[in-house]
Amino acid sequence: METVLRDVMDQWRAGVGTHRPQQVAALFTEDAIFQGLRPYSVGRPGIAAYYDSQPPGLSAGYRILETRALAAGLVLGYLAVDFSFTDRPTLHAWLSVLVRRTAEGWRIAHYQVSRLE
Repeated sequence: METVLRDVMDQWRAGVGTHRPQQVAALFTEDAIFQGLRPYSVGRPGIAAYYDSQPPGLSAGYRILETRALAAGLVLGYLAVDFSFTDRPTLHAWLSVLVRRTAEGWRIAHYQVSRLE
């Protein structure tokens, strides 16, 4: 389970760090529910637009806190994420993802990030 989650999230981190919104969006299912730090979207176009709007130099580091196999081909992950910027303090957040096995491979079907102070 953790290996599957780490593989997907390593690709996500690489796409975020190199500002490749289409590459990041391709890691999600076609109908993924995506909740970043502003209003949610459904599907890859909204996800690509979200990551395209991120500032240059943004990078993400993560630590897996929990994983659960919810069913065959479905993994829940709970992560601590640090979003680092070139011009402001690091943003600490919590991320829940559902990763589903698809014909394309493992893809994120649900993404929910939140800040807890």
